[in-house]
Order: sequence, then structure tokens, then C-alpha cells
Amino acid sequence: MKIKVTEATYEEAMREAVKEYRNPPNSSLLLRTLVRLYSIPELRSVGFTYTKEGMERLGRKEPCLILMNHSSFIDLEIASRILYPKPFHIVCTSDGFVGKEDIMRRLGCIPTKKFVAEMRLLRDMRYALETCRSSVLMYPEASYSFDGTATPLPESLGKCLKLLKVPVVTILTEGAFARDPLYNNLQKRKVKVSAKVKYLLSPEDIAERSVEELNKILKKEFTFDNFRWQQENHVRISEQFRADFLNRVLYKCPHCLTEGQMEGKGTTLTCRACGERYVLTEYGSLEHVMPSHASSDAGSLKHVNSPHENSDARKDAEPAPPDDMCTLSEKSQAGIFTHIPDWYRWERECVREELQNGTYHLEVPVDICMLTNLKTLYRVGEGVLTHTGDGFHLTGCGGALDYRQKPLASYSLYSDYYWYELGDMICIGNPDVLYYCFPKNSGDIVAKTRLAAEELYKIKKEEKKSKISL
Repeated sequence: MKIKVTEATYEEAMREAVKEYRNPPNSSLLLRTLVRLYSIPELRSVGFTYTKEGMERLGRKEPCLILMNHSSFIDLEIASRILYPKPFHIVCTSDGFVGKEDIMRRLGCIPTKKFVAEMRLLRDMRYALETCRSSVLMYPEASYSFDGTATPLPESLGKCLKLLKVPVVTILTEGAFARDPLYNNLQKRKVKVSAKVKYLLSPEDIAERSVEELNKILKKEFTFDNFRWQQENHVRISEQFRADFLNRVLYKCPHCLTEGQMEGKGTTLTCRACGERYVLTEYGSLEHVMPSHASSDAGSLKHVNSPHENSDARKDAEPAPPDDMCTLSEKSQAGIFTHIPDWYRWERECVREELQNGTYHLEVPVDICMLTNLKTLYRVGEGVLTHTGDGFHLTGCGGALDYRQKPLASYSLYSDYYWYELGDMICIGNPDVLYYCFPKNSGDIVAKTRLAAEELYKIKKEEKKSKISL
């Protein structure tokens, strides 16, 4: 999937800014039918099935808010299969409209800027529910998961339920991430995909509960671990490219602590700095193997058992996870990470420590694109993206661009791998303009930057709360 890109200067891109507001139109039944038909071959190829729980409580024509986890592009096809022919609008990232705004609106898509506070989105959702009498599909995580676990939900979600006053339905998929994880460069695996559709909350349930209680319910629903699911259900992924680009997620070596020197290729993840190697097994766990220079048989790989592995069981299933009583730092020191989300959480802890002791600092050269309207993405030149405890600072375009974004501007960061086949990307901005930054020869910094933005938001919010309490 690609996006329309136009060469322009910064000044030209800013002159093209459009602030026109349009109410969401009714979605077209014809287009919904075409999407439904288009989805059939791919859904058949993954043996798609789904179950329902409590859906008899939803009236046949009653609009509702549908919250769905976001794993890959197949999510939209799944929603089309489950919801058809019921009319529904879809909250969609604004860059998805570029070059095809009319058809996207007729499909029922509502544009929004990821991780940018916009009152307009709530207004559009209410219009779709109340005026169009249409359900609204929303991916509350906003971005695809990097490590197969849930990404943070906005704290405003509970308040949103209070304002909308409609039933809430969840659609949670299984297998979609394993089939097409974001890090793997659009290489699809042979994995069956299923979904669970659940009537979660009635308008009465929402009215009776506080915003905090609603947020806790939603957080519980959106707590999952796709790699653990793969292991527990013995889902075998035999493709030899399954570890390709895994370094995008696991960018820091737990042995020598070097960043940006990990390489995911084939079925192995290797640190180019110290030579430590891991194999991503067919069941989604990691096996630590001795680096080739440490082996008495040149070129061979020796498996290193983790403390809780059963060598016989490994023949038919994945290694057992590390002892839950071990801390992440203890696991890293012992070199026994066998679970990708554990490694990723350790990286998060490392980033938070850097932020707290003042050593975190990102400064990278980037190619810059801008989105100021829905007609095209403007490629405006080069610049430097800096991220510190004070937030983001983007400069470039011959001095014309100088943009700053404070840490509390957003609880997370819009970042992506191989975005529209242009490259790994970090996006910042405001309701008027989005800046898409593509790091140049800077290693794997996208995941770390997202982790830093999320942890910095938490730190600053804690500091703000402490000041208020004083």
C-alpha cells in the first residue's frame, strides 16, 4: 500500500493547509458490499471464524461503539465480515485519506490525527451515531502493536463512553498479529485468524460507573499477549523469514547493552557488537545460542538452556517462559530472555531510567514530509529531529521549519515501520499540520522513541500531579 507524495517547499505546503470541516456522510451500502466481497478471498485463506457473546442484547438497528484491537490491515476486512450489512463508520488516520478522500468518506471513514487532541473527532462520532444512526468502529490503541501486547489506551476513553451514551461492543482478534506483525516488512505467514465479538457495556452500565471504573474495564479487555497466545496454543510459524527485522523491536542487546547493532535475519537475531545470538522458534519464543566465536566447532550454534526449559518438550512445543519471579534486569544479566514482550519491557525500563537520570537524548537527521490537507503528502526536505526531557524539537527546510512539542502533548507517539513503503517513521504535530520524520542512517530508533515519549508523558504527569497535591 502506498501514498501520494508531492515535492514542495515548506512554505508551499503550509499555503496548501485546509481547515474545511465536513460532517460524516452516510456510508454507502454499495461500497460496504464491495469491501465485503473483496475481503472474502483473504479471509478464506486464513480460515477466519468468529464467536459472539451477549450480542443478542444489541438491537437489530441500534447503533453502538465498536472497539477493536489493531494488529494489521486485515482488521478492516474482519470488521466488514462481522458487521455487514449493519451500517458503521470507521475512525481512520487522516493519512489514509490522502488522494482518496471522497471514496473514504463514502465508505464511512472519519479522519483523525493520531495522538493529537481534537474535539472534532468526538463531534463526528456523535454525528454518525445520532444523525446517521450508524455504529462507529474505533481502534482505541490507535497504533499497531510493536511487541504483540496492547498499546496504551487514552485516559479520555471512559469519558468518551459517558458522552456517547451508546452500547459498547468489542472485537478482539487472535492470529492477526502472528500472521502479519508490523516489524516483519509486510511478509505474511500462514496462520489462522479468528475473532471474539462481545457486548461489553450497555448505556445503563456506562451511566452507573465512573470514568475510572470504565477505563479499568477497557484496560482489562485490551490486555493481551500475542506471542504468549501463540505459545499456549502451539501455533506453528515455520516461515524462514519470521525474525526478519525483529531488531526494530529488540534494538538493545541485553548482554553488551549496545543499541542499534541488533540484526534480525531469517530465524535469528544477532548482536553485531558482541556476537550474541537468539533464534526465534516456530512457536514464538526465543532461544539463546552461543555466538559462533565461542563455539569449539567453527560456524556451529550451541543452544543455551534457560533455567526452566525441558529439552524433551522443546521438540514439540516452545520453551517454557522464564521464572516470573525474576526481575527483567536479572533476566537480561543472565542472558535468558525467551519472551519478546519481556525484552521489550526491559527496554522500556532502560529508557525510563535514562529519562530519570537525564541521560536520554535523541538527535538524528531526518527526511521530512508534511500533511496539511488530504490531497497529498508533501516532501519538503531535510532536517534534524531532537527528543529530550523537554519534548520534541524539529528543525529544517533551510531554517523555515522550527517546531516544538511538549511531553504532555500526547500520551504516546505515532511511529511506524516501513510506513506506506517509504520507510520507518516518527510523526509529531498538531491539529493544523503533521510532520512525518524518516530517520537517516540512525539505526533502530523508532521503538525507543515511542517508549521514551510514553514514559516521559507518565513522568511529567506524575510531576504535575505532585505539584497540584502540594
